[in-house]
Amino acid sequence: MTLPLLAHELTAVIDGVAATFGPGAVPTVDGELDCDPARPGTLVCWQYGVRLDHRGDAEHQLAESVLPSLEAAGWSAHDRSTPRELIARFNRDGADFTVHVARSGGGVAIIGSTRCVVPA
Repeated sequence: MTLPLLAHELTAVIDGVAATFGPGAVPTVDGELDCDPARPGTLVCWQYGVRLDHRGDAEHQLAESVLPSLEAAGWSAHDRSTPRELIARFNRDGADFTVHVARSGGGVAIIGSTRCVVPA
């Protein structure tokens, strides 16, 4: 899969996950990122992320809606939670992203990237 296709799919998936938590997702990053700082521009990946204000029961939404729907769509889920936040990492076909849900008083952040590829 080429970088533009991976980037498009990653953006669509993250936007869909953000919609699960409610309206008002604000993009925080959207663009190419050099993967090899020693040789800029030779390998790039696409990075995209959004942040939402805490909406309803985000912990419940993550466990009861996001996890099952992404796993059914072929995404592998890994729990990376800490005492301060729930963190779910998802991987599929060269793309990965994490969903961070603050355990108290915070928001939801979702950020992802594609694998490094040689730009076309």
